[in-house]
Amino acid sequence: MPLERIGEYIWEIPREDGMRVPGRVYADEALLEGMKNDNTLRQCANVAHLPGIQRYSITLPDGHQGYGFPIGGVAATDYDEGVISPGGVGYDINCGVRLLTTNLSSEDIEPRIGDVVKTLFDKVPSGLGSSREKFKLSKSEFMEMVVEGVDWLIDRGMGREADAERCEELGRMKDADPDKLSDRSIRRGLAQVGTLGSGNHFLEVQRVDEIYDEETAEAFGITGVGQITTMIHTGSRGFGHQVCSDYLQVMDKAVHKYGIELPDRELACAPGESKEGVDYRQAMACAVNYAFCNRQSITHWVRESFQDVFGLNSDEMGLDLVYDVAHNIVKEESHRIDGKKRRVWTHRKGATRAFPPGSTEIPGEYRETGQPFFIPGTMGTSSYVLVGTEKSMDHTFGSTPHGAGRVMSRTQAKKTHWGEDVQVALRDRGILVMTDSTVTLAEEVSDAYKDVRRVVDITDSLGIGRKVARLKPLAVVKG
Repeated sequence: MPLERIGEYIWEIPREDGMRVPGRVYADEALLEGMKNDNTLRQCANVAHLPGIQRYSITLPDGHQGYGFPIGGVAATDYDEGVISPGGVGYDINCGVRLLTTNLSSEDIEPRIGDVVKTLFDKVPSGLGSSREKFKLSKSEFMEMVVEGVDWLIDRGMGREADAERCEELGRMKDADPDKLSDRSIRRGLAQVGTLGSGNHFLEVQRVDEIYDEETAEAFGITGVGQITTMIHTGSRGFGHQVCSDYLQVMDKAVHKYGIELPDRELACAPGESKEGVDYRQAMACAVNYAFCNRQSITHWVRESFQDVFGLNSDEMGLDLVYDVAHNIVKEESHRIDGKKRRVWTHRKGATRAFPPGSTEIPGEYRETGQPFFIPGTMGTSSYVLVGTEKSMDHTFGSTPHGAGRVMSRTQAKKTHWGEDVQVALRDRGILVMTDSTVTLAEEVSDAYKDVRRVVDITDSLGIGRKVARLKPLAVVKG
């Protein structure tokens, strides 16, 4: 792909035949070389063909090849003239991250860390195809939950009132319509609610290792080095996967119906306000709410686990939700484009929203600081707390990277690493890992990912997010 350097960490793919806008890539030379090893840059250029796309097709520092869109891809299409593409959301709809703070210190938890991780592992089902025996929903309850979101669980004693306020979309995306779901997606969702899943999903106990911005950290409830936090990373599981699969078939037909020309059928799409576009959004909203509820139910069992181990009420230990952010989502937003506010469909695939101070979409308590967001590390590496900035609105439609980004396929990782060896190596570094399958440990070894420090530092240098704190893992539950 032809590339023009237009800034220290900014590259542009010039428009070619069919591209409606340029491609914009945010990376240093090392990360860019990695993107050249797969189809990331070609996919970035392909996305620029979408009808109604605004400014440019964006690939963030963690970008790597995905389905249609690169993972780490952002695209905003005009509300009236643009399209919605399931490939711009991905299969794991609303895969996301939430962070809990505690008033415990590393000195409090380290003597009991083995008990903590075992209790978490016992309470939170993990692994491929995992299901929850003690949290079964009827079909009617499931239908209610995917419409009402996090509040449905809070009303049933599985959360605190403040939890919903500290979720993107307040833990409930509007317009969810269960009538737009297939029977198969509902069956898959019923079996897996309240589970962590497999792959890169995790539940992690962490220690605050460094604070870069004390004032903002304190606003987020991070009060000092040595403080214990807990991070939950999971999504909509097989339910979201099935919703995506169902509507990719719908969109494949819609492309022909509306005469949309695309360079890659994986970009299948439909006009945002067409029947196909509306149906997908309403089904996707169900999966978004399901994922919020998945992280909420796991939060409830995390609080129970700490209570069981320490014999204290969870309120006494804090375990307060800082924020919950989505990675894979499309939604209506307003952005300033060519000097005017325009309504757009913002696609974030492997990308996190990061809105600046003053944004009405974020909780009132964070209006002065900006929105908290998180860039989790790979298994065994640190994760980061950051805050949204005005520059993200200028450069990336208020978006930032969602993690480190893969550089090695799972198959390659399994060929070069043994899960048992990875587990021992982590234990030698003081990181306990419990997993349903040691094969997952080989697949998710740190070598399979980009250097998260590099991704975070570039994000901070670009000004599309500002570093607040670094969190070091102590114990990890993996699927």
